[in-house]
Amino acid sequence: MRRLQHPFTDPDDPDSPRSAPAGNVPAELNRFVGRGYELAALGGLLEESRLVTVVGVAGVGKTRCAGRVAALAEKWYCDGVWLAELSPVREPGLLEHAVVEALGLTDHTGRPPRTVLVEHLRERRALLVLDGFEHLVDACADLVRELLRRAPGLRVLAAGRRPLLVDGEVTFTLAPMCDEDALELFSERARSVRPDREPTAGDRAATLELCHRLDGIPLALELAAGRLRALSVDQVLLRLDDRFRLLTGGSRGAPPRHRALRTAIGWSHELCTPEQRLLWARLSVFAGQFDLEAAEYICGGAGLPAHAVLDVLEELLAQSVVEREDGATGTRYRLLESVREYGAEWLAAAGDTRRMRRRHRDWFLGLATWCELDWFSPRQAEVAARIDAELPNLRRAMECSMESPDEVHLAHHLAGSLWFYWAGCGRLSEGRYWLEHVLEEPTPYDASRLKVLWVLGYVAVLQGDAVGAISALQECREEAQRSGDATATAYAVHRTGCLAIVTDDPARAEELLREALGRYREIGELNSNVVMAQVELAMAVAFQGDLDAAADICEEVRELCEDHGERWALAYALYVLAYAALRRGLPERARRMLGECLSIGRTFDDLLATALSLELLALVTAVEGDAGEAAVLQGAAERIWPSVGLPLFGSVYFGRPRVECEEQVRRELGDAAYEAGLRDGRRLDRAAAVERALGGVLSIRPGQGAGLGAVHRKAEEGVNAERW
Repeated sequence: MRRLQHPFTDPDDPDSPRSAPAGNVPAELNRFVGRGYELAALGGLLEESRLVTVVGVAGVGKTRCAGRVAALAEKWYCDGVWLAELSPVREPGLLEHAVVEALGLTDHTGRPPRTVLVEHLRERRALLVLDGFEHLVDACADLVRELLRRAPGLRVLAAGRRPLLVDGEVTFTLAPMCDEDALELFSERARSVRPDREPTAGDRAATLELCHRLDGIPLALELAAGRLRALSVDQVLLRLDDRFRLLTGGSRGAPPRHRALRTAIGWSHELCTPEQRLLWARLSVFAGQFDLEAAEYICGGAGLPAHAVLDVLEELLAQSVVEREDGATGTRYRLLESVREYGAEWLAAAGDTRRMRRRHRDWFLGLATWCELDWFSPRQAEVAARIDAELPNLRRAMECSMESPDEVHLAHHLAGSLWFYWAGCGRLSEGRYWLEHVLEEPTPYDASRLKVLWVLGYVAVLQGDAVGAISALQECREEAQRSGDATATAYAVHRTGCLAIVTDDPARAEELLREALGRYREIGELNSNVVMAQVELAMAVAFQGDLDAAADICEEVRELCEDHGERWALAYALYVLAYAALRRGLPERARRMLGECLSIGRTFDDLLATALSLELLALVTAVEGDAGEAAVLQGAAERIWPSVGLPLFGSVYFGRPRVECEEQVRRELGDAAYEAGLRDGRRLDRAAAVERALGGVLSIRPGQGAGLGAVHRKAEEGVNAERW
């Protein structure tokens, strides 16, 4: 067949030229919405391949997309486009009869139906659409193989929940709708149910949430829109916890499997073997994505050995029950929410939910423990990405541990082990929530509870909440000393020293941090926290005017970080070294160091490191003579601080670079231009701000010479002994 040289004709366009080709593709009863990319891709595949199979989860719109493609392609097949709906055919022996009937063939001889099909299609150029074949996959594959071999002008577009696995087959996985298409589909179907309905200002947000909760599955969206006859969008949202009861009542003209969400997913369930159903049910304990190792450990056991999980998982992938997603942490899998809830019902019916949830909790408790140990290593970025990917499962594991008073200590252990993620990966607010939540249940002051207390104190310090920090840290230190827990005592002293820095008491901070470092040496503790204690000591020393000593400490930290592959704490050491370089009249060196700080902060999504680096880089930029860009960088930092906590901790010392920069820029630009620059910076999201800042790391700033001279003069006048 020749290649298609022209775009499809839109069957909805009354002005498009239409002939009356042979075929039986039914006209659409309501408007087809979205899927522009998918339709174009399928059209292109049909140009290149004789067999294209559209696969996807129940309700994702395979039938509708295949029908739309068939309608768009009618003019290119002179012998017609023919649709064979196979879901009603229960017996494999009736498959060929069903296709003969779909083609409108009449044969009263004793010839086998396959022979009739081959002879009819042998010399024709036609498109055969096979919909809903998954329960007849073997028989269908055999028939398609022979038809394609014997009829060279034939092309086949199949739609089902698994591929046919025929030579030459190209598989197209139909994903759920994007947000824009899902919103349009829901709104379109809602108008057909309630033509008089006027959407309110709050409807868009509620509808978007509904689309997310339903994973952008068209069938679910259409069924939900049908409920607007009696309910508001908000009421539909409230009832989604019982979605299978709610999402029923599809069109009477639709196939039975499309009249209710439960029926659509149940159709897939019926096609599964007992082992596949068992794995489906057990996989429902996961929240979000999961990897193969977790599935093997958690789901392996009675009725399904761990070594068999991979083979069964592959079958569920083939049947579009499980989705594969490749990302930064490798190959991962997930169940769409409706599919997961269906499996969860079967798991509950088997009475196995509690046991599986504990296995899930135990796996992720072990994962968090390993990741905490591995944080102080060259694998920091890998650890951060892994925890980020597993966060929904870690949340579920903490929730599971909070359900029983006897297991709350496990929630403590989990929340405390994730200190590096809360503090170092831009999750201060969520970390604060979980740390306070797991402390709500009264438990003995064991090591895990004490750890939660000092981590909570640390998070509160970074948020600029001195009251919350001192409360948690005092409680931790008192109980640690009472119980003789030297480790918890050392951490409580350390974080109290950190609090003294941000509350502008550098002398007290130096005293406490030196004590904490001594305690760490006594117990043999060496990790990123200990390294950060050294950096914080350098800050305290610098605040008191001794920049040389601060730089010496940070150079030692730099060497230690290089030895261990530590990057997160290194960013803060570089920040101190950058400030020292700036005060010594070396803004170029400071800029390079801050560029590395920003790169590290981007790797770990560390909001605090990013905000501090932008603030200092703004001063460097002003010193180099580019006042306008300095104002923009300050505005960009302003936008980030609310996601961290109190801007610059409310500290005079940490705030000095900003004050100096503002004074200089206002003087050079004037108030109006300075405020305009701030507004420009506030419009930049964090990624854009970092990209812009990194783009200027090696550039030559306007007026650089004059700026350098000013810095040298300040150094000669001893200003660096008075200011950090």
